Amino acid sequence: MSELAPKRAADTPTQSQPGPDVTLYTKAGCCLCDEAKAAIAPLLREFRATLREIDIEGDATLMQRFGCDIPVIYVGRKKAAKHRVNLEQFRRQLQDAAGE
Repeated sequence: MSELAPKRAADTPTQSQPGPDVTLYTKAGCCLCDEAKAAIAPLLREFRATLREIDIEGDATLMQRFGCDIPVIYVGRKKAAKHRVNLEQFRRQLQDAAGE
């Protein structure tokens, strides 16, 4: 696994600027979901991103849409990852979202 690029002051939101919204579609007992959540946690803190977890088991439409294809992560309205997270790519997606 390659190292993440070092962060620069211009890469992260300022204290007054809110970070991007991140949505994690998950369900209880999903070990890939737990791994993804743990992997992205440092980047969520760095970018002051707001994480919203949605349990797909409570919604028939989401179960049909995602089924076993979880975790699915969105940054804003853009799909950022499915199953496994590429942290370098996720960092770029957070940077892009923070700059919008």
